Amino acid sequence: MGPIVSNLPVPEWLDFLFALLIGIGFGFSLEQAGFSSSRKLAGMFYGYDTTVIKVFFTAAIVALIGSQLLSFFGLLNLNLVFVNEFYSVAAIVGGVIMGAGFIMGGFCPGTGLCALSIGKIDAMVFFFGGLSGAFLFAETYPFIKNLADGYYQGPLKINEVLGISPGLFIFLLIVVAAAMFWVAEAAEKKFARPDINREL
Repeated sequence: MGPIVSNLPVPEWLDFLFALLIGIGFGFSLEQAGFSSSRKLAGMFYGYDTTVIKVFFTAAIVALIGSQLLSFFGLLNLNLVFVNEFYSVAAIVGGVIMGAGFIMGGFCPGTGLCALSIGKIDAMVFFFGGLSGAFLFAETYPFIKNLADGYYQGPLKINEVLGISPGLFIFLLIVVAAAMFWVAEAAEKKFARPDINREL
């Protein structure tokens, strides 16, 4: 969490307060959207409930458009926005492991904590599984250091890799999202599970 207003002497505790309030709001939104239900989340992989895809695509588009507008009006310096550093092989291996955990556990880390906060027992098991995985990674890091730290690509942005402007990338993402929404709706009709949807 960076400074809320970088050119004013804002106390650090205010940044943490804003971070806390944003985190509470995010968790509340996840729970209200039904993301504390492992069946709803697993439905994404089986096709009977694609809410996750719709929500995250929508969030990405809103964030991208919003950040570009804030930058255009001089309210946000995009050069100061943190971009995760990219380790290509580690990202692929980590993505496979997380995807497998998502399918088996029915949660991702964020939704798992959301479900944990309302007392879901399966989320508690998932959470301790995640802690075990983090511990295992830390203990085996010296042996997998070359894999974890190798193939460093730097803080890449997709539009820069593709050689296109941010505006064009956002437009293309909106087109992809619209197509994904259409496919998601078709999948929900094809793989409908009325028994599951009633329970959700």
